[in-house]
Amino acid sequence: MRASLLAVTLSVFGVTAALAQTATVKKTEGPGLKAQEDARYAGEISSCQRSHPPDPNAPRRARPRATGPTYQPPASIEAIAGVVRAGARWHQVWTETGNNADGIVGLPDGSVLVAQQDNSAVVSIDPKGHADTVYRDTNTGGAVSINKKGEVFIVERGYQQSIQELAPEHKVLADKYQGDSLDCVSSLNDLTAASNGGVYFTFGKLYYAAPDGTVTQEGTTAFTNGIILSADEKTLYVTNGGDLDAFDVQPDGSLANQRVLAKLTSGGDGSTIDSEGRIYVTSNTVIDVIAPTGELLGVIPVPKGDAAISVAFGGPGKHTLYCVALNKKFHHGSLGLPSDTVQGGQGGELIAIRLQSQGYSGRDK
Repeated sequence: MRASLLAVTLSVFGVTAALAQTATVKKTEGPGLKAQEDARYAGEISSCQRSHPPDPNAPRRARPRATGPTYQPPASIEAIAGVVRAGARWHQVWTETGNNADGIVGLPDGSVLVAQQDNSAVVSIDPKGHADTVYRDTNTGGAVSINKKGEVFIVERGYQQSIQELAPEHKVLADKYQGDSLDCVSSLNDLTAASNGGVYFTFGKLYYAAPDGTVTQEGTTAFTNGIILSADEKTLYVTNGGDLDAFDVQPDGSLANQRVLAKLTSGGDGSTIDSEGRIYVTSNTVIDVIAPTGELLGVIPVPKGDAAISVAFGGPGKHTLYCVALNKKFHHGSLGLPSDTVQGGQGGELIAIRLQSQGYSGRDK
């Protein structure tokens, strides 16, 4: 009897141990992982023609860099003429843990498109926080953009990275640079889609994918991140470390006349624009509001000292500014931000605030 009980006990223990082992197995390849985290990445870059393949340990986001050692964000929202009233408040729309909530696009009905890197989906979040999946199997999709024609594009950050059109057709726009796969270059980050069918994207440096899929590097940049076209698509704005750079868009889509438009209060991340041409750039724990002339008009702090990641106008009249905030307890050390618990990935929340300013009509975001 004892032998029988012992056998059963050992059998149960074995099953339990096997289940525990299965539960702790770390995923080594496939969607949900960035290309540099995939076990197949080393083999991919071994065939690169480029002499200097990307550093797999390089951080995806620029470290925030304050423009002055005494800069401290305001404790509450202060008035910015024509933009926001003093004391305006954010409210939470949606929250979820995991490596989620980047590259957002606000829509007129108040919903927001959010790329979710960990599950390779794009979800639509309504004003009440209900999320519906609208695109699946994006191979670690990380940021979304919609051009004036309604064409939807996404950067896919998984192994064998690419720029994809999701709608009206689902097809590859670009997955090569000078004969190499994009994995040979860097890690895809953000994008802004032009009405000609081309896409500008941040990829360590700044690149342009023409409508025929040809990719060219544009300008001289150190570490790009947030990127947005002006309403008339004649100017491109991109964060470049602690600067916001501007370029003139040429008829063929190439860029010229690079200049520093403004110094950011910290390292820039996501960006959007309003109907008056002001640029809104997430900059550590605040959103910098910058005039088209480059003047810093003020900042909009996000709640609780969280880090602002991505921003977009949306809702009726486009008076609502949506922001993805990185939960403080999930801050990653590579961001150079305060860290309570580094758990990998990021815990994202979508927050919203009513502004006096508004996004412009003609293009989502």
